[in-house]
Amino acid sequence: MTRPLSDGEFISLIGPQADLIVPIANGEPVRLLDLLEEHADELDGVRVHQMHALRERAYINGEFPGKLSHVSYFLSSATRKAYWRGTIELVPNNFSDVPYLLSRTTKRSLVLAKASPVDEHGYFSLGTNADYVAEFIGHVPFVLEVNDHMPRTFGRNQIHISQVAGFIEHHAPLAEAVAPPIGEKDRSIAEYVVGRIEDGDTLQVGIGAIPNAVMGMLKNYRHLGIHTEMLTSSIADLFESGAIDGSRKKTNPGKIVGTFALGTQRLYDFLDDNPGVEFLPVHIVNNPHEIAKEDHMVSINASTEIDLYGQAASETVGGKYYSLSGGQADFANGIRFSKYGKGFICLHSTAKDDTISRIRVGLTPGSVVTTSKNSVGSVVTEYGIADLYGQPFSERARRLIEIAHPKYREELEFEARKAGFFI
Repeated sequence: MTRPLSDGEFISLIGPQADLIVPIANGEPVRLLDLLEEHADELDGVRVHQMHALRERAYINGEFPGKLSHVSYFLSSATRKAYWRGTIELVPNNFSDVPYLLSRTTKRSLVLAKASPVDEHGYFSLGTNADYVAEFIGHVPFVLEVNDHMPRTFGRNQIHISQVAGFIEHHAPLAEAVAPPIGEKDRSIAEYVVGRIEDGDTLQVGIGAIPNAVMGMLKNYRHLGIHTEMLTSSIADLFESGAIDGSRKKTNPGKIVGTFALGTQRLYDFLDDNPGVEFLPVHIVNNPHEIAKEDHMVSINASTEIDLYGQAASETVGGKYYSLSGGQADFANGIRFSKYGKGFICLHSTAKDDTISRIRVGLTPGSVVTTSKNSVGSVVTEYGIADLYGQPFSERARRLIEIAHPKYREELEFEARKAGFFI
């Protein structure tokens, strides 16, 4: 029978050149990572692979060269500056591909994850997570950090005690993420998007002011479904309004489906012991083929700038890496094959107090395309919606200029003609 591990026993499980896989966000096992740092001198070339780390750490800042290092698959506030300084590696990916990438490119030595306490049947729950680690249950040894603040959830994120190499206990509140305040531009964009949503649609939304504004405007809708990579506090609010029941979903009817959750304590309380929420591995949730099975799928994502071809640069700011692709391209591609699917890329028309247009003839040098021109559906600013899918470049340019900030429209039209858009 698996039993609690001492600090030394845990460290003894980690061999030279080990690849340790850590879940996203609150799946991050705080005490286990503390122990890695405390015993870093005993390690040899160990790499920690993780998307969206929550806490800045010494190994992320390169303080244990040759001993312990970090490989990121999505930048966060804890890793962004480290990447700019060159103390971590960043691997490009679509979120749905991460289990496959880790299987192909790492040893998968151990998964280190946070979990809720074991139940009477001998199962731990990965709580707020399934993400890329759930696919490894039964195939890769897990070391768990049991935390009684972690909600017990359902889906393919259950791990039996017989599949666990060991565990420790560390009880601490989960990290909370509060969405930023909703501004007038956010409300205007949300109103345009909500005008295209219908009763019975299935939604993919993220965290942020615009998604929160959208969700807040849907409380009088009915029979909405949720199939989204990230479950947020706004979903709990919308469910309690009676708008969400998932009754018209083609896949997992009646279930709120996600691959990880990050929000406030209100969200974690909503998830705890809630059989209406299903956590599935990301290669299912974000698989474009699975997304396309929902006939009325609606995807709402954000970008930092878009060019007149329709290329959305959503992971760089001013040509500098800020995050990574996440699941935006996964859902953009899935929406294209959803029978009545609608995909929205949302952004404010300007940045820095209206001194920079976010709609540009060409992307800022150094910017990286997240959603390609071939996959983009509709682009939304506070000035309206530009439907781009299936449109030629000349019409795309016209429609995007119409939703640019008025002070930049004449300049954009002039530059577009010079660039050969023939508008």
